[in-house]
Amino acid sequence: MHALGGFVLNTGVLGFGGLSGLHLASDLTLTAISDRTRFAQMRLDLGENLRPLGLSLLRTGWLGDGTGRPLRPGYTGDAEALARLPDGTWLVGFERWHRIRAYAELGGPGRHVPAPPGIDGSPANASLESLAVLADGRWLVLSEGLAYRDGRAGWIGGPEGWLDLGYQPALGHVPVDAAGLPDGGALVLERGFSVFGGFASRVVLLSAADLAEPAAGQVLQGEELLRLTVPLPVDNFEGVAVLRHAGRLLVALVSDDNESLWQSTILLLFELRT
Repeated sequence: MHALGGFVLNTGVLGFGGLSGLHLASDLTLTAISDRTRFAQMRLDLGENLRPLGLSLLRTGWLGDGTGRPLRPGYTGDAEALARLPDGTWLVGFERWHRIRAYAELGGPGRHVPAPPGIDGSPANASLESLAVLADGRWLVLSEGLAYRDGRAGWIGGPEGWLDLGYQPALGHVPVDAAGLPDGGALVLERGFSVFGGFASRVVLLSAADLAEPAAGQVLQGEELLRLTVPLPVDNFEGVAVLRHAGRLLVALVSDDNESLWQSTILLLFELRT
């Protein structure tokens, strides 16, 4: 993966931090959700050779419950994953209260969508971090903390039916987001943390062949494409998005600052060259 550039976002302008899920649309609108029950939409300005030049804030708002009333931060509003269906419906994955809501419009009512069976067994603060819509319309869901053999639990399918499988991250890492690729594969963002080493992140590829017809109980393991180490920024990266633009495949990453003075909200842009 080739680095194109990036920004440190001013969360004072946003009014919140904690960005955890990311989507990049064809008109270069970046949509991010926060585990503080918020969302933001920004316009990405690209220059020559797709170098990122700036971001302009379009709007912010609150994620709603079934009636459209703002969800409360904490147990009911810990939004961690974001994906979009071909018809424009937004899918938001939540943890603590492990569930998926579907929004015709962000800021409006969100209806419950049947989540994969067994995901409610995930640890309270380590569940539905990864939710991707694949090119063929199936959904890929990975749990951050629910153990499956030596890895983490995963599912592929949708509300009409789910196939149980596993996901094997790198040692000391967990899956924290995923994004579908145009060819039917997916990227998975993994994060690690240690007291002495701090944060570590990598992006891996699940190929179209890996995801085409997985067997029940199969354990998926991706091919590493990128490891975020110095001189690249190192922080708590939790969101990944993919867009084919001008014939090139863009990959955006965003970090969750946990609204801490010691962390930053960083947006990085890469090109995936195949």
